Amino acid sequence: MPGTALFLGGCRAAKDKPSAPIAQSKDVAPEPVAVPGNNQIHVEMVNVNVHLDPALIMHIHYLSGRFLPTRKGQPPAFDDKLSYVVAIDSAEVGLTAASLTHALNTYTFSAPDAPLKNVALSIQGNRIKQVGTLNKGIGIPFEMTGAVSATSDGKIRIRPDQVKAAHLPVKGVMKLFGLNMAELINTRKTKGVSVEGNDIILDPALILPPPIMRGRITAVSIQGGEIVQTFGTARQPQAAALAGGNYMWYRGGVLRFGKLTMNDTDMRLIDADPSDPFDFFPDHYKDQLVAGYSKTTATGGLLVYMPDYAKLAKPDSPHLAEAAFARPAR
Repeated sequence: MPGTALFLGGCRAAKDKPSAPIAQSKDVAPEPVAVPGNNQIHVEMVNVNVHLDPALIMHIHYLSGRFLPTRKGQPPAFDDKLSYVVAIDSAEVGLTAASLTHALNTYTFSAPDAPLKNVALSIQGNRIKQVGTLNKGIGIPFEMTGAVSATSDGKIRIRPDQVKAAHLPVKGVMKLFGLNMAELINTRKTKGVSVEGNDIILDPALILPPPIMRGRITAVSIQGGEIVQTFGTARQPQAAALAGGNYMWYRGGVLRFGKLTMNDTDMRLIDADPSDPFDFFPDHYKDQLVAGYSKTTATGGLLVYMPDYAKLAKPDSPHLAEAAFARPAR
């Protein structure tokens, strides 16, 4: 979201066989269905913070891709995060250590028998440090530090260079007994995590909750307190220079939102205050619509100016999104 970074699975006895990479989970989100090229919705985003849940925020520096339906014969709907997948062609997407910590504990290792508990991530220079508890017996504290990069097939690789369990160095013991990380870490109870030798491989699309964002990661770096994933060519959308500001722009195809359906979509959601990132929460987009205002363009498109979600005065009663379009332009 898609996504993102996370690691480890839990120690096991050296006599066990190495764990195989897990199969992709089928319960994260449906697969997109085939859509004719002339009916696809193109999406562009610039400087948007997308809330995947109240505590998990994905910072989209910029994104160019397609908004694909997941149900045959039904268009994507803003009201249903499982009705679409964002297929990324080019993007830079960042997650903070706090957001990744929340994702690990809430989605990846939330089951009672999950191999890790109380996981916390932090950024140290150009590396990631993770601490937590191995879910063995009374619990074994661990910490792990490593560098991040992209795999050849577009996932995230974590290459650990420091590993401790119960405050004791682990890599020396592994070397002494001829072990590697695949013989030490069990990823069978996690989604989107596998092991290759001593490296942890992550599939962010399977780790983060909907709305799902999928694409081929070409680079991973740490910038400004974020773990930044680069997708594709990492070029900013061509229209960004003309549009200006922070926005989400949907063009072409059919798109539903609330009780409204837009054909040959041309809708741009624009940050009413471009001095900071556009704070957008899909679960509460109607509140943002109602608090903003809209303009119709000469070609029948729609410009919707929305306040940041974090700056909304929380309503006492539910609103109808359609009221936003009845509000006069300022």
